[in-house]
Amino acid sequence: MNAVEIDEKKMGGVMVFKGTRVPVRNLFDYLKAGESVKDFLEDFPTVNYEQIREVLQKAETVVENASAA
Repeated sequence: MNAVEIDEKKMGGVMVFKGTRVPVRNLFDYLKAGESVKDFLEDFPTVNYEQIREVLQKAETVVENASAA
């Protein structure tokens, strides 16, 4: 599954959750502000838990790879 998409015609090319107009950045802003994934899902019902899980797993991989370098 690909949880995100980038399309110049949608939100000016900002990375969004696939099939939505919700920027992935919003998830990280929520988490940084101390909000929960549950809060995010309630506020953005077009995003599903599996999309969030995939995005967070990919972010974790990026961090792990950067730490190993």
